[in-house]
Amino acid sequence: MAKVTNYISEAFTELKTNVTWPEWAEVQRLTVIVAVFSIIFALITFGIDKGFEVLVANVYKFLKN
Repeated sequence: MAKVTNYISEAFTELKTNVTWPEWAEVQRLTVIVAVFSIIFALITFGIDKGFEVLVANVYKFLKN
């Protein structure tokens, strides 16, 4: 258990002293960029999924007749 406690303590010390954290404005800008691209990617994925849905439905309709 002492090893785990020591590891966590050293990890927090490392985060406080050796990590270079970005400025708050940069964090906000990058967050907006990630959110926008996530929404765009989700919409593209939705569109492709709906396109395949229509395609498969038409194929089944064609094969049924």
